[in-house]
Amino acid sequence: MFVVMAPAASEAELLGVKSVILAEGLSPYEHAGPDRIAIAIVGEIGKRKAALIERLAALSGVASVTPINRPFKLASREFQPEDTVIRVLDAVVGDGGLTVMAGPCSVESRDQLFETAAGVKAAGATILRGGAFKPRTSPYSFQGLGVEALRYLAEAREAFGLPVITEVMEPNQVDIVAEYADILQIGTRNMQNYSLLTAVGRVARPVMLKRGYGATVEEWLMAAEYIISSGNPNVILCERGIRTFETYTRNTMDLSAVPVVHSLTHLPVIVDPSHATGKRWLVKPLALGGVAVGADGVMVEVHPRPDEALSDAEQQLTIPQFADMMVSVGVVHGYLRDQPHNPVDSASATAGGDDALSRH
Repeated sequence: MFVVMAPAASEAELLGVKSVILAEGLSPYEHAGPDRIAIAIVGEIGKRKAALIERLAALSGVASVTPINRPFKLASREFQPEDTVIRVLDAVVGDGGLTVMAGPCSVESRDQLFETAAGVKAAGATILRGGAFKPRTSPYSFQGLGVEALRYLAEAREAFGLPVITEVMEPNQVDIVAEYADILQIGTRNMQNYSLLTAVGRVARPVMLKRGYGATVEEWLMAAEYIISSGNPNVILCERGIRTFETYTRNTMDLSAVPVVHSLTHLPVIVDPSHATGKRWLVKPLALGGVAVGADGVMVEVHPRPDEALSDAEQQLTIPQFADMMVSVGVVHGYLRDQPHNPVDSASATAGGDDALSRH
């Protein structure tokens, strides 16, 4: 549930509400929006719910007490109606602009990273991606350069003015990755690594959470809830394709998840057509599809010479291919931005989400 304070509520009244919540062994999470101050109540309420609602509603300065119908509380639009906007250096995610994260699957050398960074920056990328620690299916495949790659990424940020994002795989890596990177990425295999989610929730860096390849939308948002409830509200969601019975593409990109997630949560969502398809020639059309259904951005793998790449060679774009893709996604995003209404019928999407989630 959450408490909405009256517009004229004092600081003392706000503290009084929090004190009651804490005395019940629960945790208050305050959100100050443009029109209201809301306090989410998180914890095991059980049979106390009705009595607690009545007690809180009677407190001075309280306008209303409302149950949150979703299992994810802090990530829900019920608690925070307005969109979360995340600012990282000069890049902004979730403000209506188009975020483009681009770079190599793996940082293989300083020269390779700098050549790629120069190319994607010139084509309009806003964030530089690159893998330092690489989770691979085979233990014999290239696993990344580790801390050496983190240093190259930080050097590239200074040289090209692009914030950098890279994956963190274990809780004991969080501090070192946060020292060099501007955004921490949680990969699909770690979406439900709860100790890792809690660890990244305690650092002052935005986190991009990729959807697990076998996860439902609700499971994905519950994973985001772990990060937010640990103290970090700056979460970016990434739809990167889910595993289905189809084998022609690497995964099946769930474009419907983009408007569904936008209807359920205030968090920004981007799409990753590289991992969704696993095929270079499919990246551009899926990027266009993601932008068309309302994604806040795209993440794309780019390599100067993809056929020589040490990982995911088949899905990485050349720099000219990336530049061509950028022209097309810019046209689609510009068209949608100039429309008087959002192409997604949010009321219908929310109703559809209610039907789907009510079955869980």
